[in-house]
Amino acid sequence: MTDEQITEQLSQLPGWQREKDAITKTFRFSTYMDGIRFVQQVAEQAEKLNHHPDLHIGYCVVTVSSTTHDSGGITYKDFTLARQIETRKRLMTGTDGESLTPSNWGQSPWSK
Repeated sequence: MTDEQITEQLSQLPGWQREKDAITKTFRFSTYMDGIRFVQQVAEQAEKLNHHPDLHIGYCVVTVSSTTHDSGGITYKDFTLARQIETRKRLMTGTDGESLTPSNWGQSPWSK
């Protein structure tokens, strides 16, 4: 992808940034376990796409960094995954910003 294409794609993904040959974003959660559940859902989707980001877990934060190693940089695969991660985060917090509740923890939004 060209620098212009990357900039255009990033403009459609609030909070995502370019860091060298990757796109990154840090997500914040109410609890440590909410972050862990998010990582599990991201990992499941990454497996389906065969595109695996680096995931760094901290206390109530998860940083995602995505690059396409076999292409040596950022590709549309990274942006496809980023959009799906954004969808997952929205589904976890709900439209009203509420945290994921115990009654829906086990539901996978990727199957919807």
